[in-house]
Amino acid sequence: MNERELLTIANLTKSYGNKEILKGVNLHVVQGEIIGYIGPNGAGKSTTIKIILGMEGDYGGEVRLFGENIRQDSVEYKRRIGYVPEIADVYDNLTGYEYLTFIGQLYGVDLDIAANKSQTLMELFGVGEAYHARISSYSKGMRQKLLIISSLLHNPDILFLDEPINGLDANSVMIFKEILAQLAAQGKTIFYSSHLMDVVEKISSRIILLHDGKVAADGTFEQLQAESAGGTLEAIFTQLTDFHDYREIGEQFVAVVQGGQ
Repeated sequence: MNERELLTIANLTKSYGNKEILKGVNLHVVQGEIIGYIGPNGAGKSTTIKIILGMEGDYGGEVRLFGENIRQDSVEYKRRIGYVPEIADVYDNLTGYEYLTFIGQLYGVDLDIAANKSQTLMELFGVGEAYHARISSYSKGMRQKLLIISSLLHNPDILFLDEPINGLDANSVMIFKEILAQLAAQGKTIFYSSHLMDVVEKISSRIILLHDGKVAADGTFEQLQAESAGGTLEAIFTQLTDFHDYREIGEQFVAVVQGGQ
């Protein structure tokens, strides 16, 4: 498949009151990339994603997805997007079947197709026995699998994932990593936002570090290593964000915990 630009962000800015969150973000994302989108809390990662998803307005600059300015097509382009938020509310009184077929139909998937796909995907993810159980009975890991399945049910072209493996066991994480690799190989584009640096390092074809509302680094893990003379992605992250006080803070924290004994 020929590479083509799927997402273009030009001079993106966003403020909340007097607080400037995004300060001129520029990105060009090609079809089939797995983007590791990382940065400290408050750097603007979630804000960027919410703008692309159409959940945040009143921004400066331009965002083009699938070649179209998202300001001009506020609904149709969203049918081609999948999203797993870090924190999501699901309808506890629904069963897995009811929830997934409801989400599928929202994206225009026929009920029978949504039902067949969702049941098969639940079984493949090891939670098939809970398909007709109420979500209120699900564990955290089962809920996360439900969210992942719901984001993929309509076969989106681009997938936004915010801490998607929270609650998953080791075997499920391995399955999920393989799912992402297979999707990317078939031309799907993936935005993966996480604070788990070892996972981002292993799955990403390209890593973008956002710091203080701007892109501080952009490249493959090997390129970032060469530019930063760092070892792990965590070491590179620490260097680029100029955060070196973690040992001192940790020592002080433990000293307070143990004080007075």
